[in-house]
Amino acid sequence: MSDDEREQVLRDLRAAVDLLVGDMDPRLIPEVGTNIAYALEKAKEPSDVAAVEGRIVSLGGRAHPVGGVAFGASDHVARIVLTAMRFDRRVRSAANIRFADPLLEALEEMMLDIRYFDRAQEPPGIRTMDWGVASCCKTGVPDVIYDRGDLGKEPMIRILGENPREVAHNILKLSGRIKNTNSWDRCTWE
Repeated sequence: MSDDEREQVLRDLRAAVDLLVGDMDPRLIPEVGTNIAYALEKAKEPSDVAAVEGRIVSLGGRAHPVGGVAFGASDHVARIVLTAMRFDRRVRSAANIRFADPLLEALEEMMLDIRYFDRAQEPPGIRTMDWGVASCCKTGVPDVIYDRGDLGKEPMIRILGENPREVAHNILKLSGRIKNTNSWDRCTWE
């Protein structure tokens, strides 16, 4: 991997974060915060995946990145990307957003490939994201992977794509769809 590739990954990720900060509805941000990640082409470990340091949070009614983008900034979202890359090397980016049934309905209307896993079925001794993402990718990597949570685990939607711009655009399309419908009224925002 070259320094040029590392710099390009960081530039592309910064541009996607800027898109999200500009137009993402902050109600899509889960309690744990949102993160978006982008892996090097031959990534093998979390240090080969760039993400937002400290995540993106809701602050003053807007999406706000806590820190800059850096390699190794998110083990959690990095594992999502690295697992997806085992099935399709082109899928190098992912982000997490809040779970709500109306959001899934809107994602279905966007004609995205959506799959889920049940945390209660997780085998012992394996990391949730490694197992959950892999279980959803056996027949190809979907656009969306979600779970409904478990005891002490927040339910989550994950958006996947070849690059962070694609991921950010799908999140912004979702934001636009939800803002322009009454779907928000059907969500439970606790």
